[in-house]
Amino acid sequence: MYGTRRALLCASLCAWLCATASAAHGGPRAEVIHWWTSGGESAAVKQVEQAYRDAGGTWVDTAIAGGDQSRAVTINRIIGGNPPTAAQFNTSKQFLDIIEEDLLNPVDDLARRDRWDQVLPAPIVDVIKVRGHWYAVPMNIHMQTWIWYSKAAFAKAGITREPATMDELFAALDKLKAAGVIPLAHGGQAWQDILLFSMVLSNMGGRELYLKVIRDRDQAAIRSAEFRKVLVAYKRLQGYVDPASPGRNWNDATALVIGGKAGMQIMGDWAKGEFIAAGQAPGRQFGCLPGLGADSPYLIQGDVFVFPKTDDAGALRAQKLLASVVENPGVQLAFNKLKGSVPVRLDADDSQFDACARKGMAILRDPKRPVGVAEVYLTPDQNGALQDVLTAYWNTSMPVERAQNSIASALRY
Repeated sequence: MYGTRRALLCASLCAWLCATASAAHGGPRAEVIHWWTSGGESAAVKQVEQAYRDAGGTWVDTAIAGGDQSRAVTINRIIGGNPPTAAQFNTSKQFLDIIEEDLLNPVDDLARRDRWDQVLPAPIVDVIKVRGHWYAVPMNIHMQTWIWYSKAAFAKAGITREPATMDELFAALDKLKAAGVIPLAHGGQAWQDILLFSMVLSNMGGRELYLKVIRDRDQAAIRSAEFRKVLVAYKRLQGYVDPASPGRNWNDATALVIGGKAGMQIMGDWAKGEFIAAGQAPGRQFGCLPGLGADSPYLIQGDVFVFPKTDDAGALRAQKLLASVVENPGVQLAFNKLKGSVPVRLDADDSQFDACARKGMAILRDPKRPVGVAEVYLTPDQNGALQDVLTAYWNTSMPVERAQNSIASALRY
């Protein structure tokens, strides 16, 4: 605990020193807090930074590794009266509390100008529009539960067809294990555990069970035999990860697939940025599956910038300029191609994106398939409680019946 507090204090102090040392001249000065620090993420955010500079602004970069740490610094600084100009959050209820406390500036003018009500997917609108006002500028759409696989590892294992059901997925994992390849590259961290669980739930239970459990917190659905089968399948996946999995960062797991040491990874499409940064291309060195079967739910989230409330005229100018830059179609294209995500607008041109992105953009236009990830529907406390149960179930000998009852209790209210 002491180390975490010290790290947050150091990050805040560093941000203040960097901001103070920044050049006093130039256009609107924006200090931006974000956690885009991996190879692909860093390359992507530099596109936004350069576009902001090209528009006449001065960008002060405050990159803090790890979403939890970055958000904590942002919230502490907002509450402490020293807010950044803008800060990254996921498209979720992560920033609902600071909306409720009237600590964010709305971006209604931009939303009206760009017709967000008409061109953004419903799960995104439901998060960033609160009581008739828009409180975040969406950067992108990520889908959390892509199946990434090494074509070399599949060839070594004799897998000639992409799996289309959970049974076929387990059969492929068995073949990879027999071939001496790590079947499933997984980082044993709580947020990665819930992502893996969400893949199993959405692909086994379909849209109906997924929404009953995650959105509606329906007690009968959570206690059903169908949901118990989902939990059994989720735990079964543990038999396919390697001993070094606990605590592994997501991008280190991706590196195992990139190097052909692992066969698959279940991860959001930000992982594609790591493949691209390594010089690989979809359909050549790696493959991408948005789900198992043609009707699988497409679990979306994304990244947004929020703009802390301020009366400073210069900061307000910087916020308006940055919001406009972020929504520029050219910036959206450059950022998302490197990030592995897709533009947030349903009317975006997909012709310059790769095959994986085009798959995703086509699915987004089918209103039956996109649903929100857990954080879209659950409060941070509810999501944290669910994560705690799933991680304990994954890492211990907890019986499935106890896990099921614990999830029902965690999502009761």
